[in-house]
Amino acid sequence: MAVTDAAIDKIKEMILSGELTPGDRLPKEADLAERLGLSRNSLREAVRALALINVLDVRQGDGTYVTSLEPRLLLDTMSFVLDLHRDDTVLQFFEVRRILEPAATAMAARSMTDAEIDELRVILESLPASPTIEELVANDLEFHQRIALGSGNSVLCSFIESLSGPTTRARIWRGLTQEGALDKTREQHTAIYEAIAARQPDLAHSWATVHVAGVESWLRKALA
Repeated sequence: MAVTDAAIDKIKEMILSGELTPGDRLPKEADLAERLGLSRNSLREAVRALALINVLDVRQGDGTYVTSLEPRLLLDTMSFVLDLHRDDTVLQFFEVRRILEPAATAMAARSMTDAEIDELRVILESLPASPTIEELVANDLEFHQRIALGSGNSVLCSFIESLSGPTTRARIWRGLTQEGALDKTREQHTAIYEAIAARQPDLAHSWATVHVAGVESWLRKALA
């Protein structure tokens, strides 16, 4: 592992120094191994490890390339890790959401274009009068993802999207068991939308906090 770690560090240094940039093809394995003073086996293991976390893209018969290195791509592996959470840690994910989503919502109130706000309204109005739990959760996810994207911060957006996975099960559970969950979701989503449309960041932040904290509060009682 120590040799593989050293190989990973050397490839990472090539990227950090600008020697390799997004989209670049790595030199042939034999050439790169000799240049970095590594065995071909350790280089191969390093490439495999970096491909798993979306830093490198191994294309069979074509070569190995540096990916776009966009936050969404690099944080995608975090979603996999978060999906392995235990039920007793889901509250911690909600605590993180309660910090991040209101901030993103306030930023969206400042930076979303009028066209993007109109699209947000369309998402809001697309929820059927009597939706299934699956439709409710899907609409909720799309609504929040669109706001996160509207924050203009791709890293923040990626973090929020990664956190959506672990909380989806809790959302479904809430929809199945809590009376008035649908009406409450509609009401709070509408309030968040109206605050964004009115370009009121503080109000948007407050409503987003109320929305996430409400689910978190219910979940605390359900798990007690």
